[in-house]
Amino acid sequence: MKLKKKIPLIDQHDKFGMWGNKFGGNFVPETLKKPIQDLEILFSKLRKNKGFIYERNKYFKNWVGAPTRLIKLNNLSSYIGGAQIWAKVVSDANGGAHKIYNATVHCLLAKRAGKKFIVGDTGAGYAGKMLSMAAKKFGLNCKIFMGAKDIKRQQPNVKAMRKNGAEIVPVYTGSQTLVDAVSECMRYWVANCDTTAMCVGSTVGPNIFVKICGWSTSQISRELKVQLKKEFGSIPRKLKLYNCVGGGSSSYGFWSEFIDYKKKHVELIGVEAGGPKHSQKHAAPLTYGSKIGILHGAAQYVNQNSEGQIEETESISAGLDYPGVSPLHCFLKDTKRARYTAASDENALDAYKLVTRYENLRPSLEPSHAFSVAIREAKKLSKDTIVIVNSCGDAHKDRNILRQKLGKKYDKFN
Repeated sequence: MKLKKKIPLIDQHDKFGMWGNKFGGNFVPETLKKPIQDLEILFSKLRKNKGFIYERNKYFKNWVGAPTRLIKLNNLSSYIGGAQIWAKVVSDANGGAHKIYNATVHCLLAKRAGKKFIVGDTGAGYAGKMLSMAAKKFGLNCKIFMGAKDIKRQQPNVKAMRKNGAEIVPVYTGSQTLVDAVSECMRYWVANCDTTAMCVGSTVGPNIFVKICGWSTSQISRELKVQLKKEFGSIPRKLKLYNCVGGGSSSYGFWSEFIDYKKKHVELIGVEAGGPKHSQKHAAPLTYGSKIGILHGAAQYVNQNSEGQIEETESISAGLDYPGVSPLHCFLKDTKRARYTAASDENALDAYKLVTRYENLRPSLEPSHAFSVAIREAKKLSKDTIVIVNSCGDAHKDRNILRQKLGKKYDKFN
């Protein structure tokens, strides 16, 4: 099992949609094979179409706000010592998170397919918020499936979705979180695929949805590559890219342009949600050696019990609270191109406190997991090492959780 040079990872699958003959695929009911095939044909044409690429880039620049900033965290770097710590502030994007890239592309595809409705899933609320924004922008009716637990803990994004005219469908089954929202969204699409497009919120699900999302979020690394060359003259020889990993969309987007580089020069570090300390539940299948299973139409490492049933997860971060992970990350783990570890709820909160104390930056709880590991490891690295964290979401959506866990001292949204 090897990575291929100069070929995007999203295309390194076999005719069955499997990466490394183990991950991904299209494990879907017969009724979904035709709409999936139609979407595959449409996307394969449009991703190479100059007019479509021009349209995508136009909206990314003029509506999303590309490029987002690359900034050095001088105060934090001085306090920590060791490596230079930087942040790619993807939360600058319209709506406050990386999910806007995928939502924009899916709505453009839906318009080209002649669909009038679009549905999507959400956990932290960012995928739903961005899809509601894009649907409103492009004149599509929007329906969002969201776990009842997540609706309670991510109220700011819930209000934003409703303000944009989206219908929110609460999901009360299972753990009432992201995994259940994805399942209900797919069930709805099975019955309505003739008139409705579906946007899967991350690089998960049947092969085509992994590819569309990865193609969309790779905008992040395209920007970063240009910014690094402008800042340093070339890609730094000691570069470490830290990113949180739930489904895996922001991390793939952050790493995409650098996967070809040698690991000793550019290291890719994914940080999963380890859950609360002293809890047996987590959302870190790559870190804790979960077995391969089928979830939402794809083979992947997934948290499951001895009978192969999907285990419930637990994390302070709604956006990382997923029992599986993208087939792309499973492949990167098995080929040893990326390294994966986990941060606990408490680690993420400590990192949030530290970053906000020293910098004018408020990362959401998702990238706070990545900041936790980056800060810990930066202390042991040389000063010529460049550490970059993808600050892929802002903390506005987490204001209630932060107030409850840390007190008003760290609530900077009043």
